[in-house]
Amino acid sequence: MSERIKNILGAAIIVGVVAFAYAAVSYVGTYSESIEPSSFRSFGVSGEGKVVAVPDVAQFTFSVLTEGGENLGALQRDNTEKVNKAIAFVKSKGVDEKDISTRGYNVEPRYESFPCGPSYGPSGEYINRSCPPARIVGYTVNQVVQVKVRDFSKVGDILTGVVESGANSVSSLSFTIDDRTQVEAKARNEAIAKAKEKAREVAKAGGFRVGRLLSIDEGYSPYPRFYDGVGGGGGIAETMSLKTAPAPSIEPGSQEVVVTVTLRYEIQ
Repeated sequence: MSERIKNILGAAIIVGVVAFAYAAVSYVGTYSESIEPSSFRSFGVSGEGKVVAVPDVAQFTFSVLTEGGENLGALQRDNTEKVNKAIAFVKSKGVDEKDISTRGYNVEPRYESFPCGPSYGPSGEYINRSCPPARIVGYTVNQVVQVKVRDFSKVGDILTGVVESGANSVSSLSFTIDDRTQVEAKARNEAIAKAKEKAREVAKAGGFRVGRLLSIDEGYSPYPRFYDGVGGGGGIAETMSLKTAPAPSIEPGSQEVVVTVTLRYEIQ
């Protein structure tokens, strides 16, 4: 092999080694960034978006509690008739069937216990009498139904009417936004805009430039904030047991939907 060919092959080998080394270094750098993108050269900012919206759904639960003797079948029939009558009244007020749901059905026995235990006889002797088992003397039947009302002008009449129809407890009146998607999107856009502005301010104060966006973390307010009205869970009718009562005035107020975001940027 001539000297010239040897030189060409040697040069080709050197170029190949250099190219391979460069590719390896580039790959390692890219892989490192993909695993932990600029974690030592990044910063994070947070923003909060708030949107006040009026609830469009009122929801509450009513229950029928029936107590009686040992004829469980008669108790169940009586309880079911009252619940069905209350549900029929709710439907007559324009509430859709999909907005009425049974949330509980419980049958519990009631027991009678007998006094027992150690005692003393006529001569003062100690007598240890065994206790007889408790005896079932009756049953309690309880049904719980949840109702969603979308026409707030009917809420007061429905609350009063279910009691008059046989319900002996009305509770957990609350107001909510049925579809929060659009409201949350508006709050999210506001939160992101605030976070971006804060990132620019931080970069200017720190003497660097904002690089590419590395991550976004989002959170929501754990509980809605209520204004001007009844508002929160538990509601005004915690327990209504009157047979006849005037319809209460129901005001849904407004809710504040809060979304928080945290943006992490690369420092340039």
